[in-house]
Amino acid sequence: MRRLYALLAACALALVAPVPASAAAEPHCQPFQRTVPVVLGKALLSGTLCRPDFASTVVVMVPGATYNHAYWDFPYQPELYSFRRAMNAAGYATAVIDRLGTGESSRPLGAQVTTPIQAGAVHEVVKALRAAEIDGTAFDRVIVAGHALGATIAITATATHGDVDALLVTGLAHKANAEPLAELVAGLVPAAKDALLGPRGYDPTYLTTKTGLRGQLFHAPGTVDPEVVKTDESTKDVVLPTEAADAVGLSLVAPQSARVNVPVLTALGGSDRFMCGDCTDLAASERVFYAASPCVQGYVLPGAGHALNLHPRTAEFQRAALTWVAKVVAGPLAC
Repeated sequence: MRRLYALLAACALALVAPVPASAAAEPHCQPFQRTVPVVLGKALLSGTLCRPDFASTVVVMVPGATYNHAYWDFPYQPELYSFRRAMNAAGYATAVIDRLGTGESSRPLGAQVTTPIQAGAVHEVVKALRAAEIDGTAFDRVIVAGHALGATIAITATATHGDVDALLVTGLAHKANAEPLAELVAGLVPAAKDALLGPRGYDPTYLTTKTGLRGQLFHAPGTVDPEVVKTDESTKDVVLPTEAADAVGLSLVAPQSARVNVPVLTALGGSDRFMCGDCTDLAASERVFYAASPCVQGYVLPGAGHALNLHPRTAEFQRAALTWVAKVVAGPLAC
């Protein structure tokens, strides 16, 4: 009888003990496409939904300028650098998208794509996730995460459509540094003439970074893994002047962020040359721009450049983001 009690106790312990992320079942992943409006037409937005069993919260991830889905689901050492994997391992579903014009999404004429158009495309994905139109799961909570230009799109989608539960803003602040941004603009060339991207067929308005510049532009020298920079170069993508110009106007000059009425976590790399104008108290410096938000929190990853998700210490950023997501899910979140 004592042996039976011991066996039952062991079984009960196994049921309540946490399952290590490495031992957790792999999420169900499936690619999807949504038909979305562009200026005077339609286009296809592509993404991948990864859903762990019983997930009721989904994080929609929008990459930044000259990036595609690979930023959030990095192919090199994904156990470290894939933000998507970290979210899935914690039990949250993810929908990593390619902005229109990038990755597997359609490449409309450049004049057809603006930040409001990109934000409308994100809204279509959010609606589909809530309505169980992608894999049959109707998600209770939708969190949108954006990096840099992707953050401006996420802010605009959240402010305009009001169907998001929380907003993660990375690589973007309202106090930008003009000189490094001018360097970034000077480092862009037509994608049609780029050795890597040219064969894909872009109209002349699509731009990408000059070969070999990504380490200098997006990473803090001396702290990034050279293989990360190499992979970043090999997976680079495009940006359009129309969406980039809109992004500056909407999120930096006449902020849509003032209309965001959900919890916000804003995160920067401590060595982000573009955006880290005041990293001493990021939450305080950004809170004024999110006047309608019930809670604005800030996180700075020391030593990281603009692409903070690709820094060797990104696990620290991932943990901070997961802690915040858990509070959002527990809700309501108020500072």
